[in-house]
Amino acid sequence: MNVLFDQERLLQLLTNLYVFTGIAANILDPQGRDINLFERHPPFCGAINRQAEGHQRCVACDRWKIQHYSAEKGFQFYRCHAGICEAVMPLYDKNHPLAYLVFGCYLDDSPIDRQWENSRSRLDWYPGGAEALKPAFFQFRQYSASDLKAYSELLEALAAYIQLKGMISSAEQTDLQKLERYLDEHYMEKLSLETISAQLHVGRTKLCRLAKELSGGGTLSGLIAQRRINAAKDLLARSDLPISAVAEAVGISDYNYFSRIFRAVTGTTPRNFRKAAVEKRKF
Repeated sequence: MNVLFDQERLLQLLTNLYVFTGIAANILDPQGRDINLFERHPPFCGAINRQAEGHQRCVACDRWKIQHYSAEKGFQFYRCHAGICEAVMPLYDKNHPLAYLVFGCYLDDSPIDRQWENSRSRLDWYPGGAEALKPAFFQFRQYSASDLKAYSELLEALAAYIQLKGMISSAEQTDLQKLERYLDEHYMEKLSLETISAQLHVGRTKLCRLAKELSGGGTLSGLIAQRRINAAKDLLARSDLPISAVAEAVGISDYNYFSRIFRAVTGTTPRNFRKAAVEKRKF
């Protein structure tokens, strides 16, 4: 599903909400990806997101929370990968989630020391140790169950308003958009002309033509390789995974083949690319 977001109006609405409540709300797309609408983080979450591994954990957590939404309606409450309270609710187009409304970065009214111990147990990966995050953790506001009930009911009314005003809408996808989305979601899998043709219900000749149009004159295999290398570049820059693990993560099991493709696409080796990315982060 191709989803259109009126980012300007949504940002104004959620910013106003934050000014009056102090709780940040945000929008995720149907795949659980942040649409980069509301970037304000409390100090604790900001410190985590500045770490490559922390950012990856936050992204994975966003995807996890929509995949595990099981409430009959309204918000589902949970704790994120770092033990902080959050909530998620789908915004439907008929019976299909069009997007997800989320809010969070708060603590409930249980003893705060106990909540800190829970978070601390999840942060053994953090450089310098979890204790470095303790002062920021204790800056979180605590909310009672009645506070959260009132806030969630307000957001449910806001969700209806968002849909009524058409701030989020769906549009039919073209075959070109379907191919682009399919590659975005499946590039890490074993792909072939035959499997993609069957999945998209598009003939092989037309699929090759679509790939040529999408890539600016290239082939389907080249388009797949480009998508995999783009994902590899992000992992190399943001994580400490071994290069062989990066190759596996983007769907290339042969390390030497991955290195050759990476160099052909980028003009440099994976190792040198990572070294340059690390140097760039220092500045």
